[in-house]
Parts: sequence; C-alpha cells; structure tokens
Amino acid sequence: MIATYLHRPAALFLLAWSASFARAAVTLPRILSSHMVLQRDRPIHIWGWSEPNEKVSATLHRASQSTTADSLGRWSVYLPPQPAGGPFQLTVTGTNKIILDDILIGDVWFASGQSNMEMPLEGFPGSAVVKNAAQEIGTANQPGIRLLLVQRKASPFPLADLGSDRSWTVCAPEMATKFSAVAYFFGREIASREHVPIGLIDSTWGGTPAEAWTSLEGLSSDASLMPVFSARAQMIREQTNAGLVAAAEKREDATARSTNAPLPKHPWHPDPQSWAPSWLFNAMVSPATGYAIKGVIWYQGEANTGLARAPLYERLFPALIADWRKHWHEGNFPFLFVQISSFAASPSENWPAVREAQRRSLGVVNSAMAVTIDVGDPGNVHPSDKQTVGSRLALAARALAYHENIEYSGPIFRQTSSEEGAIRVWFDHAADGLMAKGGALQGFEIAGDDRHFMAANARVDGVSVIVSNPQQTRPKYVRYGWKNAPVVNLCNSAGLPASPFTSEDSD
Repeated sequence: MIATYLHRPAALFLLAWSASFARAAVTLPRILSSHMVLQRDRPIHIWGWSEPNEKVSATLHRASQSTTADSLGRWSVYLPPQPAGGPFQLTVTGTNKIILDDILIGDVWFASGQSNMEMPLEGFPGSAVVKNAAQEIGTANQPGIRLLLVQRKASPFPLADLGSDRSWTVCAPEMATKFSAVAYFFGREIASREHVPIGLIDSTWGGTPAEAWTSLEGLSSDASLMPVFSARAQMIREQTNAGLVAAAEKREDATARSTNAPLPKHPWHPDPQSWAPSWLFNAMVSPATGYAIKGVIWYQGEANTGLARAPLYERLFPALIADWRKHWHEGNFPFLFVQISSFAASPSENWPAVREAQRRSLGVVNSAMAVTIDVGDPGNVHPSDKQTVGSRLALAARALAYHENIEYSGPIFRQTSSEEGAIRVWFDHAADGLMAKGGALQGFEIAGDDRHFMAANARVDGVSVIVSNPQQTRPKYVRYGWKNAPVVNLCNSAGLPASPFTSEDSD
C-alpha cells in the first residue's frame, strides 16, 4: 500500500503529460478513415481536433485547404466538390501527419432504424434468418461498396464522435455478414446501376422507438409531441422495481425447470437508455451529420405500435425527418423509408395505425415509402426476405435520387368518390392500371357514419377499385389491410403492392 501511494504522483504526472501530448496531435473523427466513400459533387468536409490555434491543412486529389484550430482545438475545412472516382489519398497535416488511403468518391447512404434494418446478412441466430443467407454472404465481394458499422451507444447529449473503434471497410463476405442486410441489398443494386462507389453507414439498434432517434430540438419543435416525455416518465418509474422483476422472473424460470414445465413467457424489457428521447440521435446520428450523404434509408416503427404510442407516430415521424435534414444542413435530401410489414402482434399493439402514419408521411417533400406488406411473416417480426425490401428502396432511390423515369411505388390511396351503394377508391401510382394478385381482391372493409367497419366486396375497375357491401347502403368510409397481419393482394401493373390505408379523417 505504501509503495502504491508513493508512486501515485509520478503516475498522475505521466497520465497528465500523455493526455496533453494526445491533445496536441491532430486527430480525425472515426467516420473519416481509410477505405471511406466521400459524397460526390458536394463540398468535402474534413474536420477534427488539434492543439488550440494550431494550423492544419488537408489535401485530397490535388485539392488543398488550410485553417487554424479555434481556442478549443476544433478545426474544419471544406475541399471543393469532386466527381465519382478514386482511389485517392487524404493527407491531414498539423504538428503530425495523418494519411488515409484507398478513398473513393461516390454516393453515401445513411441506413438507420430498428431491428429489421439492423438484421445482418447472417440473420439473428436462433430467431431469424435472411433468405439465401449463405449464398448472399459468399458472393458479397463488392470492392466498390464500403461499409461503416456504427456501434450501439446512447448519450444524454450530442457527442462529437462515434463511440466506436470501427472504421470503414471494403465490402467482403467477412464484413458483410455482420452488416445490415437491407442496406447491403440496397447498396448492391444502386452500385450495379449507377456504376459509382457506394458508401453505406449502418447506424441501427433493434427494438428502439422513433423518439430516441430524434433530437431534443426536433421533439420540442411540436408541442403535440409532449406525450413522448410522459411515456418516458412512466418507463423510468418502472425502473424502480426492475431488479425485483428480473429476480421474480428468474425464480419462475427456475421453478419451471425443476418441474420440467414449459418456461413462462415474460414481457420484453428494453434497455431504458435506448428508449430515452434523443439519446440515440445524440450518440449514433449527430456525430455523422458533418459527413455529406446522398440520402437516408430508414426502417423503423414496430417499437411505436403500442396502443398509447401509435397515434403519435403521424406527427413524430415527419418531425424526425425534418430534424435530420436540419442537422445535416444539406436541404431536403431523399428520405426513403420502409412501411412496417405484416405481423400477428398482440392486441396491445396497433400496427395499422403506424402503417397509416407512415403512408401519410409521404406528404413530406422528397420522401418515398417501400411497401412490404406482401413479404412479411405473421409469425416472425423479422421477415427473411430482405432482398425485396432492399430492392424496393432502391427503386425509390432510382426515381427520387437518380431521376429515372420508373414506377417505384405500389398504389397509394388518394381519395374516394360515391357510387350507388358503393365507394370508388382512387390511387396514385396506378396510371397503368390495377390488378388483384392471385384471385379476387381481399382486405377491403366499408363503413357508414358510425364507422362500424365490415368486410366488403371489392373489384378493380381500370385505375380505381369499387367497394361495397349489401348491408351498408350508405357507405362513407373504406379501409384496406387494417389488421396487424392482413391478407391483401392489390397491386399495380408493375407488380408493386398497395399500401394499407383508411379514408377516415381524410375528407
């Protein structure tokens, strides 16, 4: 003990000296590394830290810029936009020199959301697999695609850097296996069509709500989002007995094992930090907002299907999109999202309401929705067909981001008109006609002023659908696919499925 005590002053001195030396060296955020893809045709942002007032320069492909760090040691430069190409070398020089190699210039897509975006090519062992996973992993040699996997982390305030020692990697089987399957399939298709390098940033955390991915500024921009904080207060109150609940569940499991009885089913207990409003934005989004991107692909919503949370999603999700665009300072970049799929959830969850909120969010400029109701798995919240999801997101990107003249969406409800004892439903993305896949139309319901919905007959009539039920002579409202796991089959001539919808409150 005496020897340890006598050595403490020297150890503290060395620690302070080491920290001072580390601060003096020019450093870069983790998102800037060898093998990265920088966004083409946009100013190239290079930033980092150094000794206060230190002169720093950055050079990339014959372009160079210098600056002086501020009083806190922060510095930032912008290099002129460049077309797709590479590989190049980036050199950053201060009192020390950093050289990053194998840098490509192309398009960068930020992939985020919860578990269906997080689900890697190898699947979730024991619970969910990706269709044809072994084959997909084996052919994942894509040197023109670069991957950055962001570590799960939560923070009560915005962080300056990603909380990970991971850096950009070349897409290869051993790297792709742990990477978002949806993002990989999306990037692979875009790369094959655009013939430019593609950078994919996977910033995901399964089982997390949208409010955790939205900044406090974004949440406070709309007073109607205050229930987010009420729900948070309830969750925090429940943590008081979290340890006792865990112990009780453990005892119940032990009792079941001792009597060879089936293990009891316990409610899922999410990590409280991952559900804190803004905490995932702070740690997993904010540090990346200085990095130019082409757009965002998003797959989330299942965690907001609870009966109390679902009605809020119609305001929360557009607020998240506006919030991200504000922080990235790149205008209304393409925001492409997946509508949650089909799942036989419990009666305490309202999946139709979240799907409807997502459909209505298409009113946000430069957004698009990939409908996946036809490739869901009612028995598994993580459907295996991630290829179709990635492909439909890629269709949306080709139309919105790359300006191809293609049909990229299934039929989207527009309006209704009255017929004799029936309702005619009109759709966007139906110019070339509608059809029922596999037989008669299914999934339509009809209601009068009392909003008491009943199953309805439906038939395609050119670019519209006529819906009726002999028991409802004065129909007013119609809805489609209004179940957690509906059976539906309406699509357009491109074979893309119609989004579930309700005409309520849209008149």
